[in-house]
Amino acid sequence: MRKSITIKELHAKTGELVRRAGGSRSPVIVTDRGEAVAFLANLSLLKPTRRQRAIIPAYAAMMAEGQSEDVLDDLEAVRGDR
Repeated sequence: MRKSITIKELHAKTGELVRRAGGSRSPVIVTDRGEAVAFLANLSLLKPTRRQRAIIPAYAAMMAEGQSEDVLDDLEAVRGDR
């Protein structure tokens, strides 16, 4: 299979090209006027990324205290002097 295709080819043969890319071990580059703009690839080629979670210290402190009855009081506690 070719390594790149044009957008015009992609429009004309979308189903066929997606099925081929899904069964291949190398991605297919999609070009627009000779410039690479996207690629089709088997999902197994993509490496999953793990997101790092960040908890605002004021939020963590508020959660440690437990919930209050008034949401506005909780917002004020988190906002502080902002």
